[in-house]
Amino acid sequence: MSQTLVAPAAAPARARDITVPILTALLVVACLGAGGAKRAGVPILTALLVVAFLETGGARRGGVPIMIQFFDQIGLGQWLRIVTGVIEVVGAATLLVPGYGFFGAVWLAANMTGAILAHLPALPSSPAPAILLLVASLAVARLC
Repeated sequence: MSQTLVAPAAAPARARDITVPILTALLVVACLGAGGAKRAGVPILTALLVVAFLETGGARRGGVPIMIQFFDQIGLGQWLRIVTGVIEVVGAATLLVPGYGFFGAVWLAANMTGAILAHLPALPSSPAPAILLLVASLAVARLC
């Protein structure tokens, strides 16, 4: 019997549902703000990226059922889920190390590029969160 993939929108509300609009607003402030707003926006944006990537990386590594279904749908095997989870956790940790934020942000941006490419042909869910995280990662890389 074939199982259908449940879209994340059908899942109960989580912190990520609140994080997306906040991340978008902080991205605008960090990139377009001036003076104090910009200085305050960058660390908060970085902290939200850390939380987002620790959450998703942990979910991938922990084998949350929706993550297992997503990677089954992609068709490249569960090893990719584990590797992607490690990449996200390492990237999030690197954002916290002074002087290495740029490298962590570029690392995560590369990962989000792969996520977007996987969403387009294989996954029924929207690539919008991955695109937002890509843009936020690139903004942090630029501002570090």
